[in-house]
Formats: sequence, structure tokens, C-alpha cells
Amino acid sequence: MKWQNINHLSVALLVGSFFIITCKHELPGSISGGGDASSGGGSLLPTQTTNCSTDTTYFVNEIQPIINSSCSMSGCHDAVTRAEGVELTSYAKIIRYVSPFNLSSSKLYTECIKTNNDRMPPAPMPALTLLQLTKISKWINQGAFNNQCTGGCDTTNFTYSGAVRIMNDTYCKGCHNPASLGGGIDLSTYASLKVQAANGKYLGSIKHSSGFFAMPKGGSKLSDCQIRQVEKWIQAGMQNN
Repeated sequence: MKWQNINHLSVALLVGSFFIITCKHELPGSISGGGDASSGGGSLLPTQTTNCSTDTTYFVNEIQPIINSSCSMSGCHDAVTRAEGVELTSYAKIIRYVSPFNLSSSKLYTECIKTNNDRMPPAPMPALTLLQLTKISKWINQGAFNNQCTGGCDTTNFTYSGAVRIMNDTYCKGCHNPASLGGGIDLSTYASLKVQAANGKYLGSIKHSSGFFAMPKGGSKLSDCQIRQVEKWIQAGMQNN
């Protein structure tokens, strides 16, 4: 995978490369600073919090969890590994590969939609879902702001397809799939997720209960509403609905 800085600034090319089995890319360009303030988006100001709107995609609520799960895990683009010099652990690091309001010039997106072996996440890791790609594209086209919202969750929605699967794909699947079995646990399919839900490990982990590994690893605890959605789905029989 070839990463390049897309900001309108002078760049200094990094030299050398190394290879990670699960993250094999060509060496990216580097920049000083982050964001694309000249375009009016991608502000590096403190996170802006508003009430949730269905018309807006939010970095903290939706984009960062996808990247945490599928890109910035150990062995790839975390702060320790920094595969090919790319770190995607924070807004300031992520915005370096985004051109606000310009999807086609945003490497964060264009690398994810490739269909060959250069796509991100690299095979055999699962590709991002259509819903995840749609969220990333919408966030970029809206200015790629460092934003978050509150109040957008609805506990009356607790179906697998409408709530649990989306939540699992966003926060868990990237680290728990056949190509990357974090803790030896697979959460990539309905059947495998149901096993962990039935034995209590899934709910115990997302609730940060004593005796369980707190999940999502390296991320914020899910909201009480999200946890309640999972809880209600389990109580209703863990249907594939």
C-alpha cells in the first residue's frame, strides 16, 4: 500500500521500509503538523461535542472506533509498530491522510476501497464493510471535523442487523477475526458472536465487569445505551434478526 501526504505542504520523503505480515505497505510520506486548515475542515481544535444528528457523521463516535479496530491495532498502525511510518492512533495523526471535503484525495479512504492486495486493511484481514466505508466517506465530505455527539442511541433498537452487528463491526470485528484472533476470540460472524454472547464473555467485556478483559481494547467504554442494546438482544434470545 502506498501512503502519501495529501496536504498542500512541502513533504520530505522517508526512506527505508520494513514488512509486517499483517500490514505490508510501501513507505509513506511524512509531514510536519496535521490537518488541512486551509480547506476549512479538519480542525485540530479540541473535540467539538453536539447533540447527535442523523445527517452528520462524527469522528469520536463512528470513525475513530472503526480505525481503532481495523487499522491501529498492534502490528499495524499503533503507536508502537507504526507500520511503514504510519500511525493512526489519534485525530491529529489520522487527519494527515485526509483532505477535508475531497474524498478522492484522501488516502484514508482511497486505500480502503482498493480491490487488490494493496487495500487497507491488508488481506487476510477483512475489508471494511460498505457501511463503514460510507461513514468514512461521509465524514470526509462533511469536512473531517474532530467532532462527537451525545444522545443518538435508542435502546428500543436491539436487533442483530440494526444495532448489534453494526456495533460489533465498528468496535470488535477488526481485532477478532480469523486473521487476527485477539485473545483467541472470533467475532467476525453471527455464529461466532453468538457463542461469546451465550457464554457471557461478550457482555462482561463490554461492561468492563470484574474478571473480564475490558473491551474495546484501547478505546472508550461503550455507552450505557449501547451496552443495554446488546443486553436486550441477548435477553431476547440472540436472534439473527
